[in-house]
Amino acid sequence: MKKPAKKTSRPKELFTRTASLVTFDDWLQLAEELYETHEIALGQISTLARDEVLYLLLRTLELPLDSDASVLDRKLTKTQIATVKNVLQRRIADRVPAAYLTREAFLGEHRFYVDERVIIPRSYFLEIIPQQLNDWLPDPKKVRAVVDVCTGSGCLAILLADHFPKAKVDAIDLSPDALEVAKINVAEHNLAKRIALHESDVFDAVPKQKYDIILSNPPYEPSKHVDEMPDEFHREPRMSLDGGKDGLDIIRKLLRQSRDRLQPHGIVLIEVGGLREAMDKEFAALQPHWLHTEDGADCICVFHAKRLKTAKL
Repeated sequence: MKKPAKKTSRPKELFTRTASLVTFDDWLQLAEELYETHEIALGQISTLARDEVLYLLLRTLELPLDSDASVLDRKLTKTQIATVKNVLQRRIADRVPAAYLTREAFLGEHRFYVDERVIIPRSYFLEIIPQQLNDWLPDPKKVRAVVDVCTGSGCLAILLADHFPKAKVDAIDLSPDALEVAKINVAEHNLAKRIALHESDVFDAVPKQKYDIILSNPPYEPSKHVDEMPDEFHREPRMSLDGGKDGLDIIRKLLRQSRDRLQPHGIVLIEVGGLREAMDKEFAALQPHWLHTEDGADCICVFHAKRLKTAKL
């Protein structure tokens, strides 16, 4: 039986002695201090408190995200201050992730609608798809069928559709709630004719199809690690994070099923977080190749169809 999520005590009063705070910068500085004082968990939007706070205040006040430095001197009305207080109360006291407060998340320049039905988009595929993916294909211009397994908000399926404009894209998720969010994003990006959504446990309920590329950012956190995550991450659907006792449950099934779903030249790409050592040990016969990322995380691996066909899983 999994232990319940660890709860953070709720601050009784965040905004004592704030009558003198009148400018955008005043509230920006206070918010940064509160983030530090209350040990607010980061990583769902940014790893830097100032970046997240700046984004949250700009969105809350309906100001452009590309506002210049003059915004710092902007004086806030009483109504605006009340709105900022409410948002910071929810973010800091209630530990609601910023993306759920603004109902959006970004991968690069791509904006996606999000809410509590889906994990907040964050993936190294943002740099891998445009920079390295083509290197693993005999002819990227001939890619006609790709699939995003565990699609969540549909963000990676949309990135794939943009990168391969002649390809049909399947997007798979076990959660019907997640697929409702993905449907919103597919429609907003005008890709409903090219992206097909499937409710399925990996490929169980997906019509037979051979793919040039199978891509996945699956749930890969070991269950114990999920139990110990900060409150903000417990706001996300657990099924989007929990990969079983060792984190490999869904990855094992994905690799088993992928060998009958790939074209002879096809590849599987999987993002696995901190599981590189475990992957190298369990799937040594598949000879995973690790892609380099700018920050050195190197947590996306590639498998070739021919290796999947011949290796024992």
